[in-house]
Amino acid sequence: MAPQTMKQWNVVKTGSFDEGLKFSEGPVPSKLQDNQVLVRIHGASLNFRDLIIVLGKYPFPQRENVVPASDGAGVVEAVGQAVTRFKPGDKVLTLFNQGHLAGSLTPETGATGVGGTVDGTLRQYGAYDEQGLVHMPSNLNFLEGATLTCAGLTAWNALYGLSSAAIKPGDWVLTQGTGGVSVFALQFAKAAGCKVISTTSSQEKADRLKKLGADHVLNYKEDQNWGETAKKLTPGGLGVNHVVEVAGPVTMKQSLKAIKIDGVISIIGFVAGQTKDQPTFLDCLTNIATARGVLVGSRMQFEEMNRAVEAADLHPVVDSKVFKLEDIKEAYKYQFEQGHFGKVCIQID
Repeated sequence: MAPQTMKQWNVVKTGSFDEGLKFSEGPVPSKLQDNQVLVRIHGASLNFRDLIIVLGKYPFPQRENVVPASDGAGVVEAVGQAVTRFKPGDKVLTLFNQGHLAGSLTPETGATGVGGTVDGTLRQYGAYDEQGLVHMPSNLNFLEGATLTCAGLTAWNALYGLSSAAIKPGDWVLTQGTGGVSVFALQFAKAAGCKVISTTSSQEKADRLKKLGADHVLNYKEDQNWGETAKKLTPGGLGVNHVVEVAGPVTMKQSLKAIKIDGVISIIGFVAGQTKDQPTFLDCLTNIATARGVLVGSRMQFEEMNRAVEAADLHPVVDSKVFKLEDIKEAYKYQFEQGHFGKVCIQID
């Protein structure tokens, strides 16, 4: 039997991590709806999205006093009487948009984000609709599993979501930095037999990227024209097939310089901020490239990715500094400073 109360965090206001996040005790869901699953959460991880929600800069739906964070891994404690997909004892992961089961995102399913409009995973227990959960890959522990919900699925969607341009052996992929999505993209691309060019800001991180399989690593602080350099590294200097664009307007110009004719740039974030000096739609025309926005992915894609993770025995990269639930403010600040490599994780139970 689950206890009656649990520890949890809530976003009580926006502007700063110190004032916006509140730690308290709340009730454990005691009566499940027929289609709900009660999950005891053991691990969670943070994303850039979690930071900007608290800072008041998130452009998508959210509600007041929400429990933050989309990414969670745990064990099923109890199920509603109509649940058929799970049973007590199953290890499960949360789906980012609870209503996005397959196909394209819609305004309705896009408004079902965990940690935005639906209470998230920075708590000890959570009740979720059975359709909004997936089985955790059997080869992963809870912290590794908790990295897949947002960053893992976003990288998978970026590389496989456009069926006409899904990665294949021999393709060239450009990743940016050492955050969760970029590291996942590197791992997935190498598992598919692709060549990978990664960018970073330090030799230490470059060495770690090479250990993960990066074929070339460019230091964007030393080489501000890294897009042109990346293109020259490809056969015949034709350019890369795919760019996983995480930094946004600040780096888009270089991504366009790196891309091959008919290549795809998947835009998944803006961690480097925004700027007025950025490429226009005409740059896609002059480079004959496709720029595609990606917002995580569907449950069907999640399950496809998990099968690949198991089959290849891939293990997500968890940053060496793991935080406890009580230390969430420190975890947010650590992620904001961008000193991490891979995913910043939270050990809950």
